[in-house]
Amino acid sequence: MEFGKAANIDQINFALPPGQAFNAQIWSQAMPAPRPSVYIGGPIWANRQYVGKVYPTTAKERDYLHHYTRQFNTIELNLTHYQIPTPAMITKWRTEAIAGASTRTAEQGGFVYCPKFPQLISHERMLVASEALTDEFVNAIMGLEENLGMSFLQLPPQFAPDKWPILETYLTNLPDELDVAVEFRHPDWFKKDVWPATLEKLHGLHRHVVITDVAGRRDVLHMGLSSPVLTLRFIANEGHPSDYARTDAWVQRLKTWFDKGLQTAYLFVHGGGDNDTAPELIRYWVRQLNECCGLNLREPQIQPQLVQGSLF
Repeated sequence: MEFGKAANIDQINFALPPGQAFNAQIWSQAMPAPRPSVYIGGPIWANRQYVGKVYPTTAKERDYLHHYTRQFNTIELNLTHYQIPTPAMITKWRTEAIAGASTRTAEQGGFVYCPKFPQLISHERMLVASEALTDEFVNAIMGLEENLGMSFLQLPPQFAPDKWPILETYLTNLPDELDVAVEFRHPDWFKKDVWPATLEKLHGLHRHVVITDVAGRRDVLHMGLSSPVLTLRFIANEGHPSDYARTDAWVQRLKTWFDKGLQTAYLFVHGGGDNDTAPELIRYWVRQLNECCGLNLREPQIQPQLVQGSLF
């Protein structure tokens, strides 16, 4: 079953919880940015349903990334969860990112990839005896240079708090210049006597944390930060009305957090299912962020879809 998928969406309480108490320590050390950096995109570029919608009608599969980088400014790079990218892949990704950034203003910023650590490291080896693989992966993604955003380490569901020493050692051995956000899934991490201490430890390691907003696992919507950087995975439900109400609530929370000192936000919007509806929802996010938070993000251009018989 897909992580966090719920059978009956209408029974879910989607209200955002209050922020964690530890957030106050983050705000006490942070200075509000004149204009925070916001990166927003989806989890996939290879979607045929985007052709004729956010990609040109003539787009070929080999050109999907080319068009994606001109519509969005980041991607949750799940491809790296399944393989370590080759030098040729890194070169192509960086070339497309640089070209895509040239279509935006300097104020709107460049394009960054946010790669997920390989599952061979995180899930199969559970961070143990993975030094060589980690070095290979880190060296590869560092080749993205200025087009590398937040990398994120998704822990497997069985990785419980008693394995903190393994995680601490692993994070400590990663390069300081590599931004890493950790996604926790075992429910015991979110216990009242565990989670605040975990945030404090991550803060001490200068590492970040992932917040996931998904219908069937409200515990992972923990609303805690270990730095003035947000990494949010927002899992929608294929255009359900709650997707937009949830977006509105997040935009208001982001406005509050920006005012308190949140400096950077990585927002990964999943449409649900095959992500066919993600572009429309991302456009809504961008419009609301621009209006409510005074940002100047460029919204994706979505071509109107012709309905059969609409011309008669």
